Amino acid sequence: MRQLAVLVELLIKETFAAHFGELIAANAEASLKDEEGCRRFDVLVDSDEPRRFVLYEIYDDERAFDLHLRTPHYQRFAKGIEGFVEERSVRRFSFFDQVSGPDD
Repeated sequence: MRQLAVLVELLIKETFAAHFGELIAANAEASLKDEEGCRRFDVLVDSDEPRRFVLYEIYDDERAFDLHLRTPHYQRFAKGIEGFVEERSVRRFSFFDQVSGPDD
């Protein structure tokens, strides 16, 4: 099994930032509680720019993350933030000790 780390950065419209915080906190809590393959879901906010959020998520593998994107709680979250995200970056990472070397 090859764990997956997902790093999401979002810039939220200023008038929506507080509500976004509530929505993402509920999504993170449901992900950890209801998804067997979700190992970590941290929500970070920029101290100098409180409408910039960073999500740090760890899943058992790609399949677990794909399942996350299809859960009812994620679908509600995604629908709830439509039109309120100014910038979005989603990056997927493998853990260094799980990356195959040139001889593998």
